[in-house]
Amino acid sequence: MIGKPRIERRVAPVTDAQWPSSLHPVLRRVFAARGIMAADQVEHRLAALLAPAQLGGMARACELVEAALRADAPIVIVGDFDVDGATGTAVAVRGLRLLGARQVEYGVPNRFTHGYGLGPALVDELVARNPRLAGNGLLITVDNGIAANAGVAAAKARGMRVIVTDHHLPGQTLPEADAIVNPSLVRASFARESKSGHPWPHSSTTAANASGLNNLAGVGVMFYLLLALRAHLRERGWFAERGIGEPDLSGLLDLVALGTVADLVPLDRNNRILVEAGLKRIRGGRACAGVAALLASGKRDPARVVASDLGFVVGPRINAAGRLEDIRLGIECLLADVPAQARRLADTLSAINHERRDLQAGMVEQAEASVEKWLSRHAGSLPVGIVLYEPDWHHGVVGLVASRLKERFNRPVIACAPAGEGSDEVKASGRSIAGFHIRDALAEIDARMPGLLQRYGGHAMAAGLSLHRGDVARLAEQFDAVARERIAPEQLDAVLFTDGELDAGDFTLELAEQLRYAGPWGQAFPEPLFDGEFALVDWRVVGETHLRLRLSRDGLAAPIEAMLFGGYTGAPPPSRLRVAYALDVNEWNGARRLQLLLRHIEAL
Repeated sequence: MIGKPRIERRVAPVTDAQWPSSLHPVLRRVFAARGIMAADQVEHRLAALLAPAQLGGMARACELVEAALRADAPIVIVGDFDVDGATGTAVAVRGLRLLGARQVEYGVPNRFTHGYGLGPALVDELVARNPRLAGNGLLITVDNGIAANAGVAAAKARGMRVIVTDHHLPGQTLPEADAIVNPSLVRASFARESKSGHPWPHSSTTAANASGLNNLAGVGVMFYLLLALRAHLRERGWFAERGIGEPDLSGLLDLVALGTVADLVPLDRNNRILVEAGLKRIRGGRACAGVAALLASGKRDPARVVASDLGFVVGPRINAAGRLEDIRLGIECLLADVPAQARRLADTLSAINHERRDLQAGMVEQAEASVEKWLSRHAGSLPVGIVLYEPDWHHGVVGLVASRLKERFNRPVIACAPAGEGSDEVKASGRSIAGFHIRDALAEIDARMPGLLQRYGGHAMAAGLSLHRGDVARLAEQFDAVARERIAPEQLDAVLFTDGELDAGDFTLELAEQLRYAGPWGQAFPEPLFDGEFALVDWRVVGETHLRLRLSRDGLAAPIEAMLFGGYTGAPPPSRLRVAYALDVNEWNGARRLQLLLRHIEAL
């Protein structure tokens, strides 16, 4: 980022909530700063999940699946090539089999041959692989489909029934699916009604629903469909007719947790319940073979796993397959029931992820060099909206490059790469900052310059798009113009939010443990971060780029160990410094000690 971030402390409103006496006062303060005003708001009981009936389109979707089950018709799940899509596909396949489906298969678009989502070419491949799908098959999308008008039409033309389950924002027109289950339709329909007075078709949800389930990831939407389907089948006598008990769908929650965390959807109360339930399964040794193998490949102890392990260790291994090869490797790992098979697939995914990291490092270096050149030519001034393109970049990794540059410069970034060798098409990914809805920005560009963007879609914080190579310069101009209109200058100032200072008596292993498991922490429910002034006792370099320090401050009986990953610049750290840090537990050779994980340091 340009300049150092400004540390700003979160405000923790005073509350008279009756907290358990065992809950540390610091944790009470942390919760209050995140809007948690009562103990029951951080209870992660599955019974507190919002009801599936709150999602529109659910009743019709359940009827369609029931009809397919009773006819023993083939069902195909069409997922996406990221972690949310992979976990959602695995949840759909596993869940439908638990509910009695005998003919369930899946298909996913290949990033390099199909592009994003359900398209006519993928429909043709699915029917060629299983001709029985034509005429009486049921196609269910997961984490995609809301913009797949042509793909849904192609499936319908082949005689298939189509259920779209998605969480992405819709375009101007909806696909002609037989049922659509998408919490984002609520927000879109209200926005459209306020302008035109006419609701979206297929949307039967109410205003109250918009506040509860609209943050579900794609895998969460699929899990909710399975919950609703189980209740529907119970009412229709499905289980009684067969003399079987109802399946326990909680066995799918490790996959739901993984997809929810990896997709960076806000961890509101409902999502926290889903994630924590999945984490508890993993910690209890009840994860599916694939998740267990991926954790082992990342050298993580399942008994101590937290949400960040899913986001930074397991998720990238699955994502790498979709970025560089074929996401089916990740899906097969998540569907594996034999531990040895899961471990072989996990090792393959880890090898692909190593390749991805090397590729990403080179691309980020090029991107940073391009920005430095721009700064030198424009007197240190950057565009508000940054667009980068290199002809040798890999389009499967541009989203990671955009994310890294966004973090460094605190501006929305779009990174572009050729769609393939000799192709005139460019594929791009964008990442945004708080307060700038990047998908809406692309919609504005599309309205101003029709034809500039071939395709686009996404969320507030991330989006994907494609365009002609010759139009990259125009995209850069338009993206910067829209960003300048919608982003106030003060939004470009990097701010690091903390939970304030800790007293000397708060630096304990007990508090570090409470903070670790008090989440799950993640998007929109950030991990506790503190700040304070310390004196440097000593330091050393670890692994060429990391710093191991010992810090002291008034009131401490002994210096505290601290770690700053990637923080060594060739110069010694300052003797007196202000730091932003998380309390952490350092485990080594069976010993457990308190340490600080430093997120930022600055000289006093």
